[in-house]
Amino acid sequence: MDEEYDVIVLGTGLTECILSGIMSVNGKKVLHMDRNPYYGGESSSITPLEELYKRFQLLEGPPESMGRGRDWNVDLIPKFLMANGQLVKMLLYTEVTRYLDFKVVEGSFVYKGGKIYKVPSTETEALASNLMGMFEKRRFRKFLVFVANFDENDAKTFEGVDPQSTSMREVYRKFDLGQDVIDFTGHALALYRTDDYLDQPCLETINRIKLYSESLARYGKSPYLYPLYGLGELPQGFARLSAIYGGTYMLNKPVDDIIMENGKVVGVKSEGEVARCKQLICDPSYIPDRVRKAGQVIRIICILSHPIKNTNDANSCQIIIPQNQVNRKSDIYVCMISYAHNVAAQGKYIAIASTTVETAEPEKEVEPALELLEPIDQKFVAISDLYEPIDDGSESQVFCSCSYDATTHFETTCNDIKDIYKRMAGSAFDFENMKRKQNDVFGEADQ
Repeated sequence: MDEEYDVIVLGTGLTECILSGIMSVNGKKVLHMDRNPYYGGESSSITPLEELYKRFQLLEGPPESMGRGRDWNVDLIPKFLMANGQLVKMLLYTEVTRYLDFKVVEGSFVYKGGKIYKVPSTETEALASNLMGMFEKRRFRKFLVFVANFDENDAKTFEGVDPQSTSMREVYRKFDLGQDVIDFTGHALALYRTDDYLDQPCLETINRIKLYSESLARYGKSPYLYPLYGLGELPQGFARLSAIYGGTYMLNKPVDDIIMENGKVVGVKSEGEVARCKQLICDPSYIPDRVRKAGQVIRIICILSHPIKNTNDANSCQIIIPQNQVNRKSDIYVCMISYAHNVAAQGKYIAIASTTVETAEPEKEVEPALELLEPIDQKFVAISDLYEPIDDGSESQVFCSCSYDATTHFETTCNDIKDIYKRMAGSAFDFENMKRKQNDVFGEADQ
């Protein structure tokens, strides 16, 4: 370990593993350490089931009815991949897809007045949906056609809307859309957590709705994908990529000290040895004095023996409860997956409800979601602090990732990765940087 590296990475969360993969592909010498004996950090999948019970201090352990413990892989942080989103692009460019198998999530639903409805995202679905009355459907259809044809580089498609200055609120008004339709458009299609976006320029929202529609178009049932055996497979896939390009991995390695000289990082001390480096990437848990608390997220993992009601018995789905429907500032999310994804015993389902904490009684805040899941066999409640770095790392060359937020997809995580890359490399992130070099895939050509 007493060596010099270009980059040392602490923690094997998804953000850290993707960055170490990219740095290795770009020819950097990388050392990647984690104090835990497993990959994934905060974003790992826990197996066997007994381990999950232990982690949440449920000492009696799982009952017989839960089946074999090793059939379970339970994500601590629930997220899906947008089929046309940035993480899938990263997986394709780096060819990490060869280590993973994905299934399409079967449906996306939205909550209105205590019931759940399928999210209409194509013209045909919009016309068949019970979410709206007949005239509302026509107006919504017009809006979807406008979004689909919108091209920020072609003023002919603007229809009087200025992408940089017209607010989204004005665009909704132009198409005369009612509050319920605005709710599911902003929260179930554009996937905003709050309503702050309404008064911002509409371009970002239009692009988000396009991403949803294009992702949906790829596979049909929903815009989301999920890896077999759980999300813990993702960091491991990128760790393999880094290792192929010469990255060194050490799990179960305590980090005793981060060594600074003149305000700049020069190395990491572990078990009496020092590895030197020019730059350091880590998650907030490794540098508590360089991060600030930016809120909390509550996540409740629920084990069920049945699919969720009114979802056509889907074996996987997402439900979004827009904040307006339950008098909140932030949405509540439910991600549900099951034995069909090799993450639970036969006939069992895992539903995870999550939201940004707004009150002193977080568990009460997710009640509307838990009511949709009844009866629940077992609940595991986690309330996590969200941290963000206090500086951009330009002085210290210590680059810290943000905690994983309450959103149910990886777009915000990918934005963080691109942002850290830009600060480290001094140039904008380009997916081309992630491509494997054709002739240096060691021993992998025939696999």
